[in-house]
Amino acid sequence: MPTMPPTLFQHSLARSRPAFDDATHLPILLDAVASAGKVISSEINRAALRDILGSVGTVNATDDEQQKLDVIGDDAIAEALATTGLVCAMGSEENEGLVEVEGTQLDGPYSVVYDPVDGSSNIDVAAPIGTIFGIFRRVRGSGPGSESDILQPGSAMIAAGYVLYGSSTILAYSTGECVDFFTLDPSVGDFLLTHECVTQHGTSSVYSVNEGNSPNWYEPDLEWVAHIKREGYSGRYIGALVADFHRNLQKGGIYAYPGDRRSTQGKIRLLYESAPLAFIAEAAGGAAVDGTQRILDITPSQLHHRSPVYVGSKDAVELLASFHANR
Repeated sequence: MPTMPPTLFQHSLARSRPAFDDATHLPILLDAVASAGKVISSEINRAALRDILGSVGTVNATDDEQQKLDVIGDDAIAEALATTGLVCAMGSEENEGLVEVEGTQLDGPYSVVYDPVDGSSNIDVAAPIGTIFGIFRRVRGSGPGSESDILQPGSAMIAAGYVLYGSSTILAYSTGECVDFFTLDPSVGDFLLTHECVTQHGTSSVYSVNEGNSPNWYEPDLEWVAHIKREGYSGRYIGALVADFHRNLQKGGIYAYPGDRRSTQGKIRLLYESAPLAFIAEAAGGAAVDGTQRILDITPSQLHHRSPVYVGSKDAVELLASFHANR
């Protein structure tokens, strides 16, 4: 019989870095995210049967309409991370302040940021959805964490990753040196290694951007898109950041969410989306900027700090940045 690939826990045990206090800490934290991912994946697959399509009639901390799946995913990740005993503070796109888990005191050595369900409205049409997360070391000594343990630049992250719920469920993570993919095998109920040390090796000329917003774009972005169209780029836009990012990571291309005249800072959250994916992109040899500044160098001013983002193949990002230079 063929040898079964290593599980996420087994493989990440060897990937742990000095930034973690113990070699088991990274696998434990990733296993918590993976456990929540299995719950979310199961709920997605049975969404229509379990009546979790549509919204709950409320908005989250950044005024986006909350889907039923957002609430389920947020609770699943918070509870899974809290049980590790390794987290001092958690920040989520779905919460205005720090995440609290009833009956649990968070006082571990790490802080975690996450978007529990990226592209949650896609569930109504069975399109791809994702989860994004990033891990920091806490800033202060011990005891309950605070916002200062969350409000760190992406360059301070010690690990980041995402889960893609599509034709298969894939968990990707990096500790900064390379990116590894694991695929959920329903027959064994675990994530197994399927791609090791993925790099931005693709040559596909793809741009992923919502051009419906272009009437409100500033000149650099209008000029950039006009240029890459002339150069033969093709548009591919799924409407879930993780899905577009994952495709471009493997095949080449760039994802963009510019600031515009309606939303000068764009709509993508720095802590919960841009920074973790920028961390992964750079680990794979790619790049991420807000137009002129490296995403990982931006220190968030508040938990729901927004930033324009352009992330993908290094050459494609450098070309984009040339249109923003000196503007």
